[in-house]
Amino acid sequence: MDSPQTLQLLHADELPAVDRPASAGDEACCEPSAQPSLDAYEAQVRASVFKALADPNRLRLLSIVKSADGGEACVCDLTEPLDLGQPTVSHHLKILVDAGLLHREKRGTWAYYSLVPGAIERTSGLLETL
Repeated sequence: MDSPQTLQLLHADELPAVDRPASAGDEACCEPSAQPSLDAYEAQVRASVFKALADPNRLRLLSIVKSADGGEACVCDLTEPLDLGQPTVSHHLKILVDAGLLHREKRGTWAYYSLVPGAIERTSGLLETL
């Protein structure tokens, strides 16, 4: 049978030395950046695009639409390649439309999707302009 472990308490003099964090009265380590940071709204807009791209199924949808004949794809042609149900595919497409990556055009009972012109370039620029 194992013996119970005991906790050894150390006196403050026996504690290892650690670097203390700088206090408000200490000098700054460097000059503040002159470049403005993102405001809350711009950060939210950019995050919505990155969230839309963070799902593998949505990345595949973008790829399928981009490579489709004529640069557009019918929603009826997007369910089989992903092996997902139509409601799930429609949900993913809505997120991509809301993020400004895809354009949706209703034709009769079907919806057709195409890349928003310049969306890929603008999206890559989101990181470059942080």
